[in-house]
Amino acid sequence: MSDEEHHFESKADAGASKTYPQQAGTIRKNGYIVIKARPCKVVEVSTSKTGKHGHAKCHFVGIDIFNGKKLEDIVPSSHNCDVPHVTRTDYQLIDISEDGFVSLLTENGNTKDDLRLPTDEQLLTQIKDGFGEGKDLVVTVMCAMGEEQICAIKDIGPK
Repeated sequence: MSDEEHHFESKADAGASKTYPQQAGTIRKNGYIVIKARPCKVVEVSTSKTGKHGHAKCHFVGIDIFNGKKLEDIVPSSHNCDVPHVTRTDYQLIDISEDGFVSLLTENGNTKDDLRLPTDEQLLTQIKDGFGEGKDLVVTVMCAMGEEQICAIKDIGPK
Protein backbone atom coordinates (compact mmCIF):
# COMPACT_ATOMS: atom_id res chain seq x y z
CA MET A 1 0.00 0.00 0.00
CA SER A 2 1.30 3.45 -0.82
CA ASP A 3 1.03 6.53 1.35
CA GLU A 4 -0.06 8.68 -1.60
CA GLU A 5 -3.25 10.61 -1.20
CA HIS A 6 -5.94 10.00 -3.76
CA HIS A 7 -7.70 13.04 -5.19
CA PHE A 8 -11.06 12.71 -6.88
CA GLU A 9 -12.62 15.52 -8.81
CA SER A 10 -16.30 15.67 -8.10
CA LYS A 11 -18.92 17.42 -10.15
CA ALA A 12 -22.46 18.19 -8.99
CA ASP A 13 -24.21 15.90 -11.48
CA ALA A 14 -21.48 13.30 -11.90
CA GLY A 15 -23.10 9.89 -11.83
CA ALA A 16 -26.37 11.27 -10.53
CA SER A 17 -29.11 8.81 -11.32
CA LYS A 18 -32.22 9.81 -13.24
CA THR A 19 -34.36 7.74 -10.85
CA TYR A 20 -34.26 6.37 -7.32
CA PRO A 21 -35.86 3.19 -5.92
CA GLN A 22 -38.89 3.35 -3.65
CA GLN A 23 -41.00 0.52 -2.27
CA ALA A 24 -44.22 0.21 -4.31
CA GLY A 25 -46.40 0.13 -1.20
CA THR A 26 -45.17 3.59 -0.11
CA ILE A 27 -45.91 5.42 -3.39
CA ARG A 28 -49.03 7.58 -3.06
CA LYS A 29 -51.40 9.52 -5.29
CA ASN A 30 -49.84 12.75 -6.70
CA GLY A 31 -46.37 11.23 -6.32
CA TYR A 32 -44.17 10.26 -9.28
CA ILE A 33 -43.32 6.84 -10.72
CA VAL A 34 -41.62 5.44 -13.83
CA ILE A 35 -44.02 3.34 -15.94
CA LYS A 36 -42.76 1.80 -19.20
CA ALA A 37 -39.59 3.97 -19.01
CA ARG A 38 -41.67 7.21 -18.86
CA PRO A 39 -41.87 9.59 -15.86
CA CYS A 40 -45.50 9.73 -14.67
CA LYS A 41 -47.55 11.52 -12.03
CA VAL A 42 -49.62 9.00 -10.08
CA VAL A 43 -53.37 9.72 -10.37
CA GLU A 44 -54.71 6.49 -8.87
CA VAL A 45 -53.32 3.76 -6.59
CA SER A 46 -55.17 0.63 -5.53
CA THR A 47 -53.78 -2.22 -3.46
CA SER A 48 -55.13 -5.76 -3.73
CA LYS A 49 -54.53 -8.58 -1.30
CA THR A 50 -53.80 -11.92 -2.95
CA GLY A 51 -54.10 -15.55 -1.86
CA LYS A 52 -52.34 -17.54 0.88
CA HIS A 53 -48.77 -17.28 -0.37
CA GLY A 54 -48.96 -14.37 -2.82
CA HIS A 55 -47.88 -10.77 -2.51
CA ALA A 56 -50.20 -7.82 -2.12
CA LYS A 57 -50.14 -5.97 -5.43
CA CYS A 58 -50.27 -2.23 -6.17
CA HIS A 59 -52.07 -1.06 -9.29
CA PHE A 60 -50.76 2.33 -10.46
CA VAL A 61 -52.43 4.63 -12.98
CA GLY A 62 -50.17 7.48 -14.04
CA ILE A 63 -50.18 10.34 -16.53
CA ASP A 64 -46.91 10.92 -18.44
CA ILE A 65 -45.68 14.33 -17.25
CA PHE A 66 -44.43 15.30 -20.72
CA ASN A 67 -46.99 13.99 -23.23
CA GLY A 68 -50.09 13.48 -21.02
CA LYS A 69 -50.60 9.81 -21.98
CA LYS A 70 -52.23 7.50 -19.43
CA LEU A 71 -50.09 4.51 -18.39
CA GLU A 72 -50.79 1.64 -15.97
CA ASP A 73 -48.61 -0.80 -14.05
CA ILE A 74 -49.12 -3.56 -11.47
CA VAL A 75 -46.26 -4.22 -9.03
CA PRO A 76 -45.98 -6.39 -5.88
CA SER A 77 -46.18 -3.93 -2.95
CA SER A 78 -42.95 -5.22 -1.39
CA HIS A 79 -40.92 -4.66 -4.58
CA ASN A 80 -39.09 -1.47 -5.47
CA CYS A 81 -40.27 0.87 -8.22
CA ASP A 82 -38.25 3.54 -9.96
CA VAL A 83 -39.23 7.10 -9.02
CA PRO A 84 -37.92 9.91 -11.26
CA HIS A 85 -36.10 12.95 -9.87
CA VAL A 86 -38.46 15.74 -10.97
CA THR A 87 -37.26 19.33 -10.76
CA ARG A 88 -38.99 22.58 -11.66
CA THR A 89 -36.98 25.67 -12.57
CA ASP A 90 -38.16 29.17 -13.45
CA TYR A 91 -36.51 31.05 -16.32
CA GLN A 92 -37.24 34.45 -17.83
CA LEU A 93 -38.27 34.33 -21.49
CA ILE A 94 -36.00 36.43 -23.72
CA ASP A 95 -36.90 35.42 -27.26
CA ILE A 96 -38.82 32.97 -29.43
CA SER A 97 -36.99 31.87 -32.59
CA GLU A 98 -38.58 31.13 -35.97
CA ASP A 99 -37.91 27.36 -35.66
CA GLY A 100 -39.88 26.94 -32.41
CA PHE A 101 -37.06 27.19 -29.88
CA VAL A 102 -37.12 29.60 -26.94
CA SER A 103 -34.27 31.61 -25.50
CA LEU A 104 -34.37 31.71 -21.70
CA LEU A 105 -32.40 33.63 -19.09
CA THR A 106 -31.05 31.52 -16.20
CA GLU A 107 -30.58 32.78 -12.63
CA ASN A 108 -26.83 33.20 -13.09
CA GLY A 109 -27.29 35.38 -16.20
CA ASN A 110 -26.53 32.77 -18.88
CA THR A 111 -28.91 31.94 -21.70
CA LYS A 112 -30.50 28.56 -22.33
CA ASP A 113 -31.40 28.00 -25.98
CA ASP A 114 -32.07 24.24 -26.25
CA LEU A 115 -35.77 24.15 -25.33
CA ARG A 116 -38.67 23.91 -27.78
CA LEU A 117 -42.01 25.64 -27.34
CA PRO A 118 -44.54 23.41 -25.54
CA THR A 119 -46.90 21.24 -27.58
CA ASP A 120 -49.90 22.13 -25.37
CA GLU A 121 -51.99 24.50 -27.52
CA GLN A 122 -53.33 26.62 -24.64
CA LEU A 123 -49.86 27.16 -23.12
CA LEU A 124 -48.38 27.82 -26.57
CA THR A 125 -50.88 30.59 -27.38
CA GLN A 126 -50.42 32.13 -23.89
CA ILE A 127 -46.64 32.31 -24.44
CA LYS A 128 -46.85 33.63 -28.01
CA ASP A 129 -49.56 36.22 -27.20
CA GLY A 130 -47.83 37.40 -24.03
CA PHE A 131 -44.48 37.67 -25.80
CA GLY A 132 -46.09 39.48 -28.75
CA GLU A 133 -47.60 42.03 -26.34
CA GLY A 134 -44.14 42.68 -24.88
CA LYS A 135 -44.90 41.29 -21.40
CA ASP A 136 -42.17 40.04 -19.08
CA LEU A 137 -42.83 36.30 -18.91
CA VAL A 138 -41.37 33.68 -16.58
CA VAL A 139 -41.71 30.08 -17.74
CA THR A 140 -41.52 27.06 -15.45
CA VAL A 141 -39.49 24.19 -16.92
CA MET A 142 -40.06 20.66 -15.63
CA CYS A 143 -37.09 18.31 -15.90
CA ALA A 144 -37.12 14.53 -15.36
CA MET A 145 -35.03 11.64 -16.72
CA GLY A 146 -33.04 13.86 -19.08
CA GLU A 147 -36.12 15.47 -20.65
CA GLU A 148 -37.15 19.08 -20.23
CA GLN A 149 -40.37 20.85 -21.13
CA ILE A 150 -42.10 24.14 -20.39
CA CYS A 151 -45.09 23.36 -18.16
CA ALA A 152 -46.30 26.73 -16.88
CA ILE A 153 -46.08 30.48 -17.49
CA LYS A 154 -46.25 33.53 -15.21
CA ASP A 155 -46.60 37.17 -16.18
CA ILE A 156 -44.35 39.39 -14.05
CA GLY A 157 -45.59 42.66 -15.54
CA PRO A 158 -44.76 44.84 -18.55
CA LYS A 159 -41.16 45.37 -19.67
